[in-house]
Amino acid sequence: MGEAPAFFAHDLKEGFLNGFGLKSKGCETATVICNKTYLVDGGCDGLLLSFQVQIFDHFKGTPIKPVVLGTIPNSCKGHSAIALNEDCILFIKGGSPLDDAFWFLEVDTPYVQEQRKSLGCEVVAWSKGVRGTVEKPIVVSGPSGVGKGTLISMLMKEFPSLFGFSVSHTTRSPRNMEKDGLHYHFTERSVMEKDIKEGKFLEFASVHGNLYGTSVEAVEVVADAGKRCILDIDVQGARSVRASSLDAIFIFICPPSMAELEKRLRARGTETEEQILKRLRNAEAEIKEGESSGIFDHFLFNDNLEECYLSLKKLLGIDGSVNTCTESISEDLDLPPIVHSVSRIDNKIIISYRTSDLNNESQKIRIVLDLSSIKGGAPGRTRGLEAYAIDSVTNGSTMINQIS
Repeated sequence: MGEAPAFFAHDLKEGFLNGFGLKSKGCETATVICNKTYLVDGGCDGLLLSFQVQIFDHFKGTPIKPVVLGTIPNSCKGHSAIALNEDCILFIKGGSPLDDAFWFLEVDTPYVQEQRKSLGCEVVAWSKGVRGTVEKPIVVSGPSGVGKGTLISMLMKEFPSLFGFSVSHTTRSPRNMEKDGLHYHFTERSVMEKDIKEGKFLEFASVHGNLYGTSVEAVEVVADAGKRCILDIDVQGARSVRASSLDAIFIFICPPSMAELEKRLRARGTETEEQILKRLRNAEAEIKEGESSGIFDHFLFNDNLEECYLSLKKLLGIDGSVNTCTESISEDLDLPPIVHSVSRIDNKIIISYRTSDLNNESQKIRIVLDLSSIKGGAPGRTRGLEAYAIDSVTNGSTMINQIS
């Protein structure tokens, strides 16, 4: 339980608009959604390093300090806030480049509801808005010896700029020349358990007393680099990913037969007889579960490596010419510290401000933020934003027709 800033306590007594409302003063905004006011300090006075959130409950008449999840935006020179619906608030950071200007505070999304139930307290979650879209991640599973590692290596070698691996987390200690962030993200067990509880992991497992897992952030980092993420995980891991919010393509690689799989395992010459028999038992169980579980979208039979690889490329849409960019990027603009107005028309946000040229002549700039194709959200990114400038001389009615 925390105390609301002094000016908020005074303003709240004056009341707000019914439904969605907004009051702001300097570095701070107050956004009303239903019976709660979300008080956000953006730290433009230099006293804070990041955004701070408090909630005022109108029914109880008390301020609440919520648990804040997700990556919290850094402080800025000023910000605006607008309620998009009853579960999310859009924040626009002044004095920021467009790739760091748009953030979403989720207040009642399914993820927030789940965390509120799990933690037993008020929860909000930040998600960074990212312009453009990325291809769906690829989850590849299959029994040991089926050749999935070879297929993935062939894909990475032919298209190094299109695909990337997520770096897994583990609680075990680094071995030999292993480097943190390259081979694994090495972390403490208590930290990883907390992140798992907060829904930050797509899948995890305990192996020989140590935790291993794939975080949402690890997949997002690959997407941030403009690449399509490949996850090479077992069937249990794929089941966990399927149950998560990640929108992915699930592919299962099958051997032509169990006899052929046994032949390949013995040809490797890396396992004892006991290990080979164990892998064969596990493979039989994995194949049965993979075929009957409904987890996987596609099945590829690796009876011929080259043919299977061609089938994989065709499945991923890269058997012919490759389109390496799906992102529509507007001109490189920085938002000023103070945005003069923010308005909304359906799924489009119109941001207006003035700037001066070398002759100190004032020019009105309008940026349209199109939210119609957004997807994702906490604990990852909110992707699919489009931002573009519109003609400053366009009058209001024409502008509305243009962007509707």
